[in-house]
Amino acid sequence: MESLEKLAFMLCGVALTAICWGSYGAVLHEGQARLGGSFKPLICVGFAYFVVAILIPGAILASQGKLWEGWSFGGIGWSSAAGVCGTLGALGIILAFSAGSSLSKPWIVMPLVFGTAPVIITFISMTTKGLWGDAHPIYYAGLIMIIAGAVTLLFFAPRGKPAHAATADHGAASAPEKPAAHADAETKPAAE
Repeated sequence: MESLEKLAFMLCGVALTAICWGSYGAVLHEGQARLGGSFKPLICVGFAYFVVAILIPGAILASQGKLWEGWSFGGIGWSSAAGVCGTLGALGIILAFSAGSSLSKPWIVMPLVFGTAPVIITFISMTTKGLWGDAHPIYYAGLIMIIAGAVTLLFFAPRGKPAHAATADHGAASAPEKPAAHADAETKPAAE
């Protein structure tokens, strides 16, 4: 049985990832809105990756004297491929937010991403490990429920009012009604 300390450490890592990745879409969407809806946020994400994923671990490893130990071509290749996957994922989210659809919102895009990602990792893992025959029928039912949830999310997501309808509603609510006599007087040209 795993020690309580190891389990707590693992759960802290899960919590950190859930909080950060759960916030990622909303924070990225806000950054994209403030940068004019362009690809500039991807440059900022890349810079943050550089600082968090290169400078900080590099400094830690250098302080431990382990910076130049244990490198292998296979490890570098697979780890770099993971970095490409992560960066292309950020690009995909930016593209989804840039689509201009009423569905291009963080509360729709991110659940779709995080709902389908487990299905993809499941297919990859189950296929590479040859475990499809070992899976319980309830496991397959869970996968079907995840896919059904993603489809349901698309069809029943809150879309809000279109911009022109919201403006019209706001304008109608804020403009006081004019008495009919004043309205006619304003539209008729003054008599000369």
